Amino acid sequence: MNRIDRLFGITTMLQSKKYVTAEQIADKFGISVRTVYRDVKALAEQGIPVSFEQNRGYFLVQGYFLPPVAFSTEEANALLLMEKIIYVFADKSILAHYTTALHKVKAVMSSAEKKKIEQLNSSIKMRVSEHFAGNFDYLAALQSAIAERQIIDVSYRNLNGDASVRQLEPIGLVFYGAAWHLIAWCHLRGEYRDFKVVRIQGLTPTGKPFRHETHITLNEYIASLQLNCPPAMQ
Repeated sequence: MNRIDRLFGITTMLQSKKYVTAEQIADKFGISVRTVYRDVKALAEQGIPVSFEQNRGYFLVQGYFLPPVAFSTEEANALLLMEKIIYVFADKSILAHYTTALHKVKAVMSSAEKKKIEQLNSSIKMRVSEHFAGNFDYLAALQSAIAERQIIDVSYRNLNGDASVRQLEPIGLVFYGAAWHLIAWCHLRGEYRDFKVVRIQGLTPTGKPFRHETHITLNEYIASLQLNCPPAMQ
């Protein structure tokens, strides 16, 4: 990768995350940390507002936006393949958002590139059991609740068919056992619980912030489980 492409890649990386460390940039592009310092300085000299916060890393000053650029055919092909995978392993809400994003990608491609993409689209099929079908519509709302740290009201039916209404503080989503699972603090039970997303019968965002200021991370929750023992489904 030449330096111009690398500088653009660093800018894109900075735009995609709140903070990025020099070590993360070095690892991403296979360069030394010293080279990262030089590249960041070069970006600043070109007017790109890169700033640094101690113990967090580099970030782009709020308000800066890198205009969209054309995608390569290979990049668009990769996104197209991901759409097929998302259709199987995600749900209707995520598929709708991803399809919209893919349309934006196609919008900046040439007519010839679009034609290749359409031909490729008809040449890729995924045949899986109906067991994998994303016949629910809550992943997007759950992602928002996790990101915004907001309480949700959930109507839930457990493995035995018993219905209940729960108020949850969601901390993460995990895919295992061919299904999506929500890990959340349950106000009813007073502990972290595992909810199979397909068993959610209804979901209402409350707009209220978490009552708990701090929660364990998803990785900490997973690490707390016994080795080779999947989380108990309710």
